[in-house]
Amino acid sequence: MSVEKTLALIKPDAVERGLQGEIIGRILKKGFRILAMKQLLLTRHQAEAFYREHEARPFFSPLCEYMTSGPIIAFALEKENGIADWRELMGATNPADAAEGTIRKDLAVDIEKNSVHGSDSPESAHREVPFFFNRLEY
Repeated sequence: MSVEKTLALIKPDAVERGLQGEIIGRILKKGFRILAMKQLLLTRHQAEAFYREHEARPFFSPLCEYMTSGPIIAFALEKENGIADWRELMGATNPADAAEGTIRKDLAVDIEKNSVHGSDSPESAHREVPFFFNRLEY
């Protein structure tokens, strides 16, 4: 296994409910190294650019609206097998299908307000981490 960088986002619903500490604690407990972290409020243009690959899907506009509804926290994480391990810690996109003990099972509201985002592949991580962080930050 190799050390991988991945993007993690704490979405607006989790920030609004004050779950940042709980989620960060879980990230650290699983052995991730936080390379960079920042809180920001996405503009509609930024959300659309980030989720461009989903532009043709019916959930694109509601997703962009949700992601601009409040602050998010972005992380560049690093760990051996980091992408798969972060996906496992997050749980399935739909919290109803997520495994016990995952962030989404324990903390998410529903399939849209599922509290966290993570890169789903090395290619996504290579695109997503630099979307939020420049090389001086990680």
